[in-house]
Amino acid sequence: MMILSPSLLGADFKHLEEEIARIERGGAKYLHLDVMDGAFVPSISFGMPVLSSIRSCTDIVFDVHMMVEEPARYVEDIRKAGADIITIHAEACRHLDSSIEAVKKTGAKVGLALNPATPIETIDLVLPKVDMVLIMLVNPGFGGQKLIPYAVEKVRALRKHCEELGLQMDIEVDGGVNLKNVREIAEAGANVIVAGSAVFGGNAEENSQKFMEILKDCES
Repeated sequence: MMILSPSLLGADFKHLEEEIARIERGGAKYLHLDVMDGAFVPSISFGMPVLSSIRSCTDIVFDVHMMVEEPARYVEDIRKAGADIITIHAEACRHLDSSIEAVKKTGAKVGLALNPATPIETIDLVLPKVDMVLIMLVNPGFGGQKLIPYAVEKVRALRKHCEELGLQMDIEVDGGVNLKNVREIAEAGANVIVAGSAVFGGNAEENSQKFMEILKDCES
């Protein structure tokens, strides 16, 4: 299934409830929430209070991307705040296997993120334990970047590898995705598409609809 997961960082924070309603009307099934700590990535974003406050206004899937050092320390609170999917970075975990287990213990689905230059072989041993792999198409920490072309080839390689292993894996992409390049990215094997400014920069409902038209076409 092809899924659009608009990134909340691109939204107008004065009107979050309305922004979320717009993307839902446009066909988005996930809401991507970037939690940044200022250590693993340079930026600081938002945490549990924001998740909790908007959880009551929507039933959309909360797709939480934890760009923090040693995320296992926070996964229980993130889950309680409303996360449905918790994605942690392989690069941010000293003991990756135990960090994955910590997410599983909360009952949330497990996502595992890789920065652009991190080889997919890094997660080979734990791949069967996760529900989704997030391939970063830019170096994480800032919105509005242009995607790194070789990262799209990583998506293609990961999809092929999952098929060889017989794994029904969601592959998410994040960074630099827009209406001009999303078809190429989806055809490479990604089925969960994160976009921030390309969705919320303008009419979020119409932009979501345009993304979904392309994604449904790729699915057929």
